[in-house]
Amino acid sequence: MLWLILLVAWFCEVWGAPVDTLKTTDIQYDEGYINSMKSGQPHLIKTSETLLDFEGDYAVQEGDILLPNDRNAVSQLWPEVNGSLSVPYEIDFVIEDRTEHILNALKMISENTCVRFHPHTNETDYLHFEYGEGCASYVGCMGGEQPLLIGPHCKEGNICHEVLHSLGFHHEHSRFDRGDHITILNENIASGKEDNFVKKIGNTLGLQYDLGSILHYGNNYFSRNGKPTILPKESGVKIGQRSHLSDLDVQRIRKLYRCDKTP
Repeated sequence: MLWLILLVAWFCEVWGAPVDTLKTTDIQYDEGYINSMKSGQPHLIKTSETLLDFEGDYAVQEGDILLPNDRNAVSQLWPEVNGSLSVPYEIDFVIEDRTEHILNALKMISENTCVRFHPHTNETDYLHFEYGEGCASYVGCMGGEQPLLIGPHCKEGNICHEVLHSLGFHHEHSRFDRGDHITILNENIASGKEDNFVKKIGNTLGLQYDLGSILHYGNNYFSRNGKPTILPKESGVKIGQRSHLSDLDVQRIRKLYRCDKTP
């Protein structure tokens, strides 16, 4: 019997899968910052528009953040070329059927700001729209081929939300002055998701808090009991819309990318 036990132990050691080996499907998608082993990058931080992490036992938890988390707009901006800004993008063939949705999301930004988008040719830095279990993006320009994940249930507004992250914007509810506008109900936040509600002290570009922002969380995000995790202090206000850029969203983009600068 002892030899059988030893044989089983040897087999598990030799043939067992390493515990730190993750598949693409192990990525934890939420609206916080997470680690991912996708493409061999152990600290790929993404934000997402889906709540799929509540639907499965995902191995990846909150981890190191590549970008400083103490500001609302980061410094990693997409660079101008010959005095104008146009972000290169590429759509993976796997999600070619989502091309219209992606282009409409880009149009939501380009038709209201100086930020343009064009198909990638030979540029070093570009957005690569690819399939994911949910919608996800880096925050800011990271350099090289920059993945932006599109899940089956991500609509145009969700995609626009993620593109704004790629342009350098964090969630509106993380602003340092949010306490004047919303109440965070910590008792209703799911265990392990508290980091998604941490305030960030930093640059708000001199613009007022925007409850109507496409970058704002909804009332029940990451609720452990179905009760609200965020309540606006102004009655009758809806938060978490994903249908359009608010006026302040447009102003925010224009200010960060200096759309109104004079030659």
